[in-house]
Amino acid sequence: MNKFLVCDTAETPRELPRGSAPFFGFARLLRRFGFAIAPEQAIAFMQAVSLLGPRSMDDVRRSAVATFAPAPERRVEFDALFESWFCGDTGMLSPGDQQDEEETEIKDDNATAEEQIITIQDAKGGELTSGAEQLNTRTFPSDDLRLDKLERRIGAALPWRRSFRTVRTSTGSNLDLRRSMRKILSADGDIPSPRLRRRQTVPRRLLMLIDVSGSMKLYTDDYLKLAHAAVQGTGGAEVFCFGTRLTRLTPALRIKNRDQALARAGALVEDWDGGTRIGRTLLAFLSVPRFSAFARGAVVVILSDALERGDSTEMETAFRRFAGAAHRLSLATPLAGDPRFRPETAALRAIMPMLDDLVDGSSIAGLSEFILSLGRSAPDIEPMSGRGS
Repeated sequence: MNKFLVCDTAETPRELPRGSAPFFGFARLLRRFGFAIAPEQAIAFMQAVSLLGPRSMDDVRRSAVATFAPAPERRVEFDALFESWFCGDTGMLSPGDQQDEEETEIKDDNATAEEQIITIQDAKGGELTSGAEQLNTRTFPSDDLRLDKLERRIGAALPWRRSFRTVRTSTGSNLDLRRSMRKILSADGDIPSPRLRRRQTVPRRLLMLIDVSGSMKLYTDDYLKLAHAAVQGTGGAEVFCFGTRLTRLTPALRIKNRDQALARAGALVEDWDGGTRIGRTLLAFLSVPRFSAFARGAVVVILSDALERGDSTEMETAFRRFAGAAHRLSLATPLAGDPRFRPETAALRAIMPMLDDLVDGSSIAGLSEFILSLGRSAPDIEPMSGRGS
């Protein structure tokens, strides 16, 4: 299972205060044994310990229970792990727990420049893809792909939803009681026309997740230009890229000048054209609450060939969670540009029931038209997927 270690970009895990190491270590141990522990919970655990003193190990235990909230059926296992970690009983720790492991970074180029580092385990690779981390930066050519149409129309083309915010209206049945009473009082008890309000209708968020691994090298430049047009055209778009790491690109793509925005994005991403860990990185995205909130009720478009290495269980789990949270889940794969394409890999067969769309990702023109059609109902996936036949 994944384990979490949270740090700021200004310091590495080795530079954390020595006194915090056991508490971070306990959070990682829980992840190792299958407990769902988010980075924010590890931070809250240390804050709770600090607030309680701690005066005794009971204070540490109470802090752990309150912040990690183990399920009742796993409380005995949780207590045993606590004793193993803090009291020196290593009976529950397997020998493999002491081995060095790879780490996947979650990089958010926001005001705080916060990074979350998620420790992951090795997995056997396939023939077409690799999980080996290969760090690169990239520069983008300045050619204009004429995405002005997408940028102009995307705001109105996305699906709409009813917001909880309301606006004044002259017709309707929702009485604005507070403002109506205020008007009655100002009119010395006379009953003027009542104030009415209705719920606003707003476009849904667009979430784009772009695969930047080596197998997608021919397409990622164009995908970033497409993403820039989407971010410029709507204030509710979010863009992440993933390979062996996960990087949030939205702040960089908010720069109006396309060349400057792509240059900034190219400098941010460190794993261009490297290996791929689709399931792991998508689960890393979902494990951070403020990131997973971007997918809730959103239109999620994943641009990837979906060639997962090794076991596809994690990728299937990630897509199932996306499908449960999103309004619409689409996979754009350049492999679908070949008329002979069939979703025959284990990973693609596993995620097909969760997809609303499986589209050709090899053409920017086609992708632009698809994004502009998201406001319409999702058609059935073609019979080649096994769902329409």
